[in-house]
Amino acid sequence: MKNHGHIIINILLLLWSISSMAQQQCTGTDYPYVSPTQLYGRLLTEVMDIDSLFGQNKLFVESKTFVDVVPQRNINDILADWCRHNGNDIEGFLKSNFVIPEPYERKSMERHKDIHTYIKDMWKFLTRPTDSIEHGTRIMMKHPYFVPGGRFREMYYWDSYFSMIGMLCDNEHELVMNLIENFADCIHQLGFIPNGMRTYYLGRSQPPFFSYIVSDAARYYGDSIIVRYLPELVNEHRFWMLGSDSLSVSCTSCLHTVMMPDGEILNRYYDKFDTPREEAWRNDLDTERKLKATHPDINSSRLFRDLRAAAESGFDFSSRWMTDGRNLYTARTTDIVPVDLNSLMCHLESTIAKGYSLKGERKIAAQWTEKAKARAKAIRKYFWSSKENWYCDYVLSAKTFSPYLSLAGMYPLYESLATKGQAKAAEKTFTKTFLKPGGALTTPYETGEQWDAPNGWAPLEWISYQGLQNYNLNTTATKLRDRWMATCWKMFEKTGTLKEKYNVMTQDDTSGGEYVNQTGFGWTNGVFRAMEETINN
Repeated sequence: MKNHGHIIINILLLLWSISSMAQQQCTGTDYPYVSPTQLYGRLLTEVMDIDSLFGQNKLFVESKTFVDVVPQRNINDILADWCRHNGNDIEGFLKSNFVIPEPYERKSMERHKDIHTYIKDMWKFLTRPTDSIEHGTRIMMKHPYFVPGGRFREMYYWDSYFSMIGMLCDNEHELVMNLIENFADCIHQLGFIPNGMRTYYLGRSQPPFFSYIVSDAARYYGDSIIVRYLPELVNEHRFWMLGSDSLSVSCTSCLHTVMMPDGEILNRYYDKFDTPREEAWRNDLDTERKLKATHPDINSSRLFRDLRAAAESGFDFSSRWMTDGRNLYTARTTDIVPVDLNSLMCHLESTIAKGYSLKGERKIAAQWTEKAKARAKAIRKYFWSSKENWYCDYVLSAKTFSPYLSLAGMYPLYESLATKGQAKAAEKTFTKTFLKPGGALTTPYETGEQWDAPNGWAPLEWISYQGLQNYNLNTTATKLRDRWMATCWKMFEKTGTLKEKYNVMTQDDTSGGEYVNQTGFGWTNGVFRAMEETINN
């Protein structure tokens, strides 16, 4: 199979080189990426303030629907007309000047009776063609790309990895390599991989899975893939480590970097902007109002940055980031050193070391190996709680563990960083606190947020399953896998689709957070397919 994969990859790489050259000749390489706030100015703030435009069966389902519109003519002319508009028939004005996106699942798709056929067909159904300039908020992709589904009409970073593990099982070679090439293009063009491919995501990334994307592809297609994307891996690391040179005893955090009590440099989630998220504008202003009700004199900039940083984590939102464990307006994401992020950074450093070793540059490889070893040591030092028997996040200002447990604590097992004793102890905590009839809880706390109980999410089910497998804790791993897959089966038989997340207490559909449960769904499909493959093998 590997030889077959090598041939396919070489052909695809040749075709991509030709198509990229042609596209640069036709359109150039520069595109004026500006945020919706910059693009629309007062139009954005004024439209977002009109309650009658937003909600189910309204013109815009949510804030994201508005910032995903495409202007039908020159935006400056639209803005000029808006300034002169008398306020009557605002909905008519917006409809005549913008293309408003519709949910993609409204398009015809035959209902499947078989979950396997459904997943295979969804690889095609959720693939979008190469972008053209549309003068909206979309970041153009040079190659066809895969979207999660539902409200997520663009390519996303960490979603793509968990979709990809299923694509590999179904031999979707071209789709996988398009995914990698698009992310490599992002690093070349933007210096990092954004949260998603919209201009309103340019302040942040998402959990850095690019090294896993590349290393998983290498297991299938050969190690030359790691060498090919080594420059991009190094640049991704550079992005996450920006600001580390500015750290000191008196300045213990800068951008995504933090200095720990004994001088080790680790990472946190961060966003370069401290304003409401344009794609969740109305939600963030509502959260601000709740904060101001109890703290009228507080500066909202910190809150907005912490909400954005939580969105970068993928856990948007969760008790994990709240100082009181209940209310979103108490989020302090930037004060938390996350165990999952630093485990991923350790894998990134190890993958870079392997890339240089494959190139024969052993001195540089050794330097990167030392970086990874130092980080692994720091992870065991700062994140393992012998009291909880769990890997916990670290609160920088308090210099101690976060009191709120989450499945992020399984990442050190996923990356094989835990000792055998820690893994065995964590298994007991996992079984007692997280494992439920339908899979694993994201956290054991019920807050109404979507990344808390009673919800389970495919990526964390996979991380936990693989982490347990890494330490031969196979009985618990199999129990988790079988329960999660049974939930997916049950809900597919009930609805004919797979969803973004599930209630693992009741093995049913779920809710919570800023939007309704979405259909598709990329990472649920991918993880189900990958888990199924472990049974077949």
